[in-house]
Amino acid sequence: MTLSKELQVLKQYHSGERGVLSVYLNTNPGDPDQLNGAWQIHLKNGLKDLDKYLTDSKNENELKLFKEMKKKVLNEIDNNKDDLHKGVVIFASKNPELWSVHYVQVPVKSSFHWEDHPVLEELEYMHKAYPEAGIILPSFGEVRILDTAMGLVKEDFFYRFDPNLEEWGEKKNMDADGRHVIGSSKVDFLESRLKENLKRFFKGMGTNVERLKKERGWIEIHVAGETELAIAFAETLREKPASCIYKNLNNSKPSEIINQVLENLK
Repeated sequence: MTLSKELQVLKQYHSGERGVLSVYLNTNPGDPDQLNGAWQIHLKNGLKDLDKYLTDSKNENELKLFKEMKKKVLNEIDNNKDDLHKGVVIFASKNPELWSVHYVQVPVKSSFHWEDHPVLEELEYMHKAYPEAGIILPSFGEVRILDTAMGLVKEDFFYRFDPNLEEWGEKKNMDADGRHVIGSSKVDFLESRLKENLKRFFKGMGTNVERLKKERGWIEIHVAGETELAIAFAETLREKPASCIYKNLNNSKPSEIINQVLENLK
């Protein structure tokens, strides 16, 4: 389920009485406020404040339910503490059952809520800034595609381009005396055929990307590549891409691509 669809489901959730724990936790190791694992202190203090508030309210059933959800959240984060990204968002409840966990690679402001519904405003804001998006990286030999959401790469895959030179690449050009001639016209012909094949490949890939957009729920498409190739690929798309960056990032790590393509737009 895409985050867009999950948000719609979460908006419909109501427990009838307070029983939903919403946790937003900043775990960004690059944030100066998070030095030496400060997020652990923020998590402990945030949940402690809610615990104290509920203890003072003297609602034993509500307090018992909160402690259950608190334990579940702490276990989840502790089990993944060595693989955290920039933030964690969790919604937890027992009646009816709700368990929604999101490890994200976007800025998160720590906050803790105990209500009769998931507190979604910040997640909706984050999703609007970093929605499901396809990042397309065309190059001469391949098209690399990153399926992303909330600043994380869900999948990284390639489509290879086969120029299919076997048939026409071996043809020989002879003059009247039967001598083998290699001239500028031959080079121009080869380049022309390659460009035509590449154009056809991009056109087919453009159709494929439109299909992927629908299947994977992409709200945006971004294109990045050398100027001529990026422009040529962008022109195959029915809708103008959200951005077109003239830089070859095909050999970059997914996190570097995310930074170059998405972060610089914010």
